[in-house]
Amino acid sequence: MNHDDLMGTQAPQRRITEPREALAALERALPGLAGHRRPEPAVIDWAVLEESLGTALPPDYKHLAERYPTFAVGDFLLVTLPDPGHERDSLRGFHGALHVLADAWVEPGSGPVAHPAPGGLLPWAESDESDKFMWSTTGRTPQDWTVTVASRSGGWWHYDGGAVQFLAEYCEGTLEPWALPRIDPDVTPC
Repeated sequence: MNHDDLMGTQAPQRRITEPREALAALERALPGLAGHRRPEPAVIDWAVLEESLGTALPPDYKHLAERYPTFAVGDFLLVTLPDPGHERDSLRGFHGALHVLADAWVEPGSGPVAHPAPGGLLPWAESDESDKFMWSTTGRTPQDWTVTVASRSGGWWHYDGGAVQFLAEYCEGTLEPWALPRIDPDVTPC
């Protein structure tokens, strides 16, 4: 990323830090999502993922993954979530996304870096047009992480909230989708 490509930072009116509240906001923004909720929260071996990644993951993301399988929104945005019993597959997905990020999206010495560098970017979703949705791994804890969006068209921007709140606000249209299309709220489990 070139610093000239940074479009700015958007902030929610109020940052949601409670995972259940963030998920409720997402379910309101995507009414079709609730029909795909797991009957019981999944038991995911977070230690496998977190030990290999070298960091804990944000509580809102973990809460979402325990309640939902991977899903697509509007045939545009793919939210890849760990599947119970297949944590190593999820780990390969994280590492593959980090490899692509480091090779094709970030330029050493000119701005953001990929995780595990301090404050590095860690991808958690992408679009069918290869737009990247990542955590900026800065803050005291993963709950403090914010979202960085890298548009394939070249625009980068930040969102001062968590991933689940970002999804809710993007899907309901309350945040400006800089360099991204408006999104259709249809949900498809993958």
